[in-house]
Amino acid sequence: MITSIEMLEKIRDDAKKKMAARLDKAYREKQYDVLVCAGTGCIATESEKVRKALLKNVSEKGLESTVRILKTGCFGFCKLGPIIIVYPDKTFYCEVKEEDVQKIVTQHLEKGEKVTELLYRSLKDDKHKETIEEISFFDTQKRIALQNCGFIDPEDIEEYIGVNGYFALHKVLMQDTPEKVIEVISTSGLRGRGGAGFPTGKKWSFTYHAKEEEKFVVCNADEGDPGAFMDRSILEGDPHCIIEAMAIAGYAVGAQKGYIYVRAEYPIAVDRLEKAILEAKEKGLLGNNVLGTTFAFTLELRLGAGAFVCGEETALLNSVEGKRGEPRARPPFPAVSGLKQKPTLVNNVETLANIPKIILNQPDWYTKLGTETSKGTKVFALAGQINNTGLIEVPMGTTIRTIIYQIGGGIPRGRKFKAVQTGGPSGGCIPDEYLDTAIDYESLNEIGSMMGSGGMIVLDETNCMVDIAKFYVEFSQDESCGKCTPCRIGTRRMLEILRSIADGKADMRDFEELQELAQDIKEGSLCGLGQTAPNPVLSTIEYFKEEYIAHIQDKRCPAGVCEKLKRHKIISEKCIACGLCHKVCGFDAIHGERKKSPYAIENEKCINCGACFEKCPVQAIERG
Repeated sequence: MITSIEMLEKIRDDAKKKMAARLDKAYREKQYDVLVCAGTGCIATESEKVRKALLKNVSEKGLESTVRILKTGCFGFCKLGPIIIVYPDKTFYCEVKEEDVQKIVTQHLEKGEKVTELLYRSLKDDKHKETIEEISFFDTQKRIALQNCGFIDPEDIEEYIGVNGYFALHKVLMQDTPEKVIEVISTSGLRGRGGAGFPTGKKWSFTYHAKEEEKFVVCNADEGDPGAFMDRSILEGDPHCIIEAMAIAGYAVGAQKGYIYVRAEYPIAVDRLEKAILEAKEKGLLGNNVLGTTFAFTLELRLGAGAFVCGEETALLNSVEGKRGEPRARPPFPAVSGLKQKPTLVNNVETLANIPKIILNQPDWYTKLGTETSKGTKVFALAGQINNTGLIEVPMGTTIRTIIYQIGGGIPRGRKFKAVQTGGPSGGCIPDEYLDTAIDYESLNEIGSMMGSGGMIVLDETNCMVDIAKFYVEFSQDESCGKCTPCRIGTRRMLEILRSIADGKADMRDFEELQELAQDIKEGSLCGLGQTAPNPVLSTIEYFKEEYIAHIQDKRCPAGVCEKLKRHKIISEKCIACGLCHKVCGFDAIHGERKKSPYAIENEKCINCGACFEKCPVQAIERG
């Protein structure tokens, strides 16, 4: 049980000695900490086999006294998994396979020679980069919420304490009043990272001033956006920072009970949270008399069943209570009447991950990062048509271009950037004319998108914007709880029109109805899911209207994605009039004069089977 600052400091000092290879820049002893990524992405590519092989080889070589093998959370560069980093030299090995382990042990850990072929090879100069600090993917990042992910063992509370974990909680309990804590968070300018960007200090203040004795703190870890994995990675890589932040929030608003609402589809996160809560209880950091004070705070997990609507805070609270996950009419807001009709503070994972750092470093440190209205950093899950997929954290105000081309490494195969979709099903598509937009809450709203929880999906010229809009509306329609008519019926009708457009069956009256319907749903839906469901439609219409017109009037999909509008075309300049396409066509849709004139396809007869495309010896046939 930790009951004094001296006990906490002793654990930290002992942990720092064990972690010296990672923490001490001047460390020169032949002692290695080998960190193996044990986030979901790397585990899916068999990093656990790599870790076990490392343990086995180190044991066989008798290196246990000089080599520690540790599992950690996500490093961020997810495309390159499995990843391991060897400290103190910070050697970054990627795409490591089980059969590579013996060479790493015998060459690097025994002889101190790096295994060149396992180092990251830069896309820019085609050269190997030895350390994590040399890789451009990390250059412009600033890790605050992700600070400990990939650096500590998430299943060892002492490693968290070794990087000043729980010292922020100790500080507020010993030195600050609840009002002072709320003032610090307010001054920092931290805004909710779950999507809406509501000022965090203001939300804490509302809950604090609510006149009820029993209050609750809830962590929203119901991450449902397609392509988003920010919260999952923090929970897997640094669960104690969320526990500490929730205890701080409990002290600030007057709550003694907290719940973490996490998706059951995140088994690794759930397992590590359970272990972390148990460790915190054993150390006296949760429960009665936290850190030897009169403050009491307990935490429980609640598993969600994967309903996207439960990301909306009132639907989440219903689910925590065991009710159907449907949003409640607001007001009253959760800060006044939330869980069990008691005042409840609801923050998402990334928001909470910033709290201990702000407390320890003071708000001025945080306000120096970001823009005038959006302070600090933002975590994004970078995915789609991009060379460097992964998890990134950048200061607010970083341009979209910097993220796409410097951190993300640009578009694969030399294709042209088309748009970036931010904010998940609630967001919009941003075209290339806005690549130099500095990312913050207001700037994204102004161009028809939103920050959202942090999904960022890059699209290139092979993506059809009608198809993208259809995908997101289909998701929103499927996830609608059905409580209000605009969302329940409106999203279904929107989807019907989009499908009709994609199939070449719509006319301009349908297009007009789609736009009117989108506005009606936006204005009439009960909760944020319905209110923002039309955003992907409205933004693609605003910036890519010509693609909708091509589908409707020309019955053509410019990107060649929509199946029923796919057309095959023979390029006359390439055609050598060999007649092979005519021979394989079973529908007499191709005509020409062998050896004399180029062949052509009759679209009315063509069923787009692709037989001619496969047979053409000179690639004279285009699909699209």
